[in-house]
Amino acid sequence: MKVVVAYSGGLDTSVIVKWVKEKYNAEVIGFCADVGQEEELNGVEAKAIRTGASKCYVEDLTEELTRDFIFPMMQANAIYENTYLLGTSIARPLIGKRLIEIARAEGADAICHGATGKGNDQIRFELTAYAFEPNIKVIAPWREWDFKGRMDLIEYARKNDIPVTSTAAKPYSMDRNLLHISFEGGILEDPWNACPDDVAVMTKPLSEAADEPEDVIITFDKGVPVKINGEAFSPANIMRKLNALGKKHAVGRVDIVENRFVGMKSRGVYETPGGTILHHAHRGLESITMDREVMHLRDSLIPRYADMVYNGFWYAPEREMLQAAITESQKFVTGEVRVKLFKGACHVTGRRSEYSLYDEAVASFEDAEAYNHKDAEGFIKLNALRLRVLARSKQKRY
Repeated sequence: MKVVVAYSGGLDTSVIVKWVKEKYNAEVIGFCADVGQEEELNGVEAKAIRTGASKCYVEDLTEELTRDFIFPMMQANAIYENTYLLGTSIARPLIGKRLIEIARAEGADAICHGATGKGNDQIRFELTAYAFEPNIKVIAPWREWDFKGRMDLIEYARKNDIPVTSTAAKPYSMDRNLLHISFEGGILEDPWNACPDDVAVMTKPLSEAADEPEDVIITFDKGVPVKINGEAFSPANIMRKLNALGKKHAVGRVDIVENRFVGMKSRGVYETPGGTILHHAHRGLESITMDREVMHLRDSLIPRYADMVYNGFWYAPEREMLQAAITESQKFVTGEVRVKLFKGACHVTGRRSEYSLYDEAVASFEDAEAYNHKDAEGFIKLNALRLRVLARSKQKRY
């Protein structure tokens, strides 16, 4: 039997390589997707082989992740439960797709992931896998083995000489990519416990934020960021540049309790510096370039779109249909936005576009020719007609 394991080099997947090899008497092939983990990937291939894998693919997917997943999602202004910018969620469909592609190339019998039976990632990985390979066998060790929690995994790793970074003192579950990093588990499982300042990677604690504000200009083309302060970058480097700026000013840190798809509530601390900046800047440009009714219609669909991403339905036809509408809505979202970063906040301070719908002559209080104030009387009376009829009727409310 041959199994391709979604491998990160962390506690769970390090244990999984050895466990799957022994449990299924299988050849194990690792696949580690570089989606922006940076230093976490140092030595990951050698570690997988040392743990028992016959080989390990390590592939840089950062440009594809940003171009084909993060940016289309951010065109939709997708936020789950009005707080979460979907950092972990958006990387899973790409990893799952590549996992299946490698399984096909290797002639593997099964794929394996390290998502727990309580979480959302098991759903995201498996919905993606089945969308591409309907009959693929999926091995999910957290739904099979006898380990009760991460303390058991730490002990198993110690007994089997598997190097891991998690400890009993700091057993956090961390997931990082170009868009964000998440922290869950450990003392964070009590929602009353404050998150310690040392649980910070992509943002500085607010107490360490820069003491001087900084202006940043972001250029968009059809809703996609292409330049920062006039300099063009690739999609992945746009994220890296904005992440660095956001970190400096402690922008993008949230502490939330969210509703998982499986039904339970979960507490997480997320850092999304570049994504937070992009979200505010994109909204700022849309405010002058997007028609009111188009914006309101698109905004009414944001919760549905965010649910699709969060719940793992990236490759579902409803998400693809909605994405086509979102792409259409972005045709004229081209221009520049200036934001000010300071002490954890990102404020839009300017926006301009050749496609702007903002007409200063119409909006000005000083120009009497572009807008006739008297026209408002008929507009108001027409909108008030049903209210006036109601007030005169036996259904009178007051």
